[in-house]
Amino acid sequence: MRIRTTTAAIVAILAVTVVGCSSDKGSDSKAATVKSAVPEASSAADNSGAAKNSGIPPEPTGAERDAVLATIHDVNGNLTHDEDKAIDAARNQCASLDGGATNPDHSAAQRFSYDGVTLTDDDGSHINFGLRKTLCPES
Repeated sequence: MRIRTTTAAIVAILAVTVVGCSSDKGSDSKAATVKSAVPEASSAADNSGAAKNSGIPPEPTGAERDAVLATIHDVNGNLTHDEDKAIDAARNQCASLDGGATNPDHSAAQRFSYDGVTLTDDDGSHINFGLRKTLCPES
């Protein structure tokens, strides 16, 4: 009996919460309160500060992007079939390199082992070497 009462109370609270969160077109103050509580959508440029703080470099373009892809392709050509995936993995690996990972070669091997390609720690070492020369030089 106690479980039913508790469940009924939870359902009632959730119902009031949902109704209380519905928008009221006639009340500007309520809309302003809800709007201020919910952050507006931010662009990728706005998020660059958060990414930079985490050690993830900005997405490379032009010649820098080509150099990063060439580095990855030199280790295994199958890794660059999906260029965006390879670039994302490279950017995340930079965070691992700059974050003091205990075994960055293994981390790179794991991060770039996708789409049926399995890399060794030696392959990871080659990727890290190339990333240090292109996307994420040591600071």
